[in-house]
Amino acid sequence: MAKPLAPPRAWQRMLSGRRLDLLDPSPLDIEIEDIAHGLARVARWNGQTHGAHSFSVAQHSLLVEAIASHLNPDWSDAWRLMALLHDAPEYVIGDMISPFKVVMGDAYKSVELRLLTAIHLRFALPATTPAVLKRKTKEADMVAAYFEATELAGFARDEALRFFGRPQALPRAVMAWLDPLDTETAQARFLARFAELSGA
Repeated sequence: MAKPLAPPRAWQRMLSGRRLDLLDPSPLDIEIEDIAHGLARVARWNGQTHGAHSFSVAQHSLLVEAIASHLNPDWSDAWRLMALLHDAPEYVIGDMISPFKVVMGDAYKSVELRLLTAIHLRFALPATTPAVLKRKTKEADMVAAYFEATELAGFARDEALRFFGRPQALPRAVMAWLDPLDTETAQARFLARFAELSGA
């Protein structure tokens, strides 16, 4: 009699030793070091960017948090932390370009949401992102996307305006996050900003 097939593996082993189940992620299996390590090694724009280094999701997260903080100076550290972690699930599932997310539809979104919920709970944040914070983080994300597209990914400005809208000017300190960092530096700066915002 044939042996029944085992269910396919749905967990990812992390360098911390944790095993994170993508179907039922537990906050207890999430470590910030794993998140920083993964995000610093995931390239934005499928790696199609100028520079000696890939522009990582870790660096994109720092840029988005810097933009959101500039546009919303009254935000609490908890809200800034949620902005920093807005793409944190990508340490497990990678950075899917927007056209592919459209193809994948709700399946991708449901996995992403389960992971983000577990990440929030792990770091004592609200399980669900408040609607106003979600909207304003998305606005900052679109500003970041415009500048990443035009400065790094080869988009013409008219083309970027159609897809991402017209951003307002940003301070030099915020724009400095567009200079691609090496992996170790991006990881270290992500961890440092997390520590500042979380009080760790």
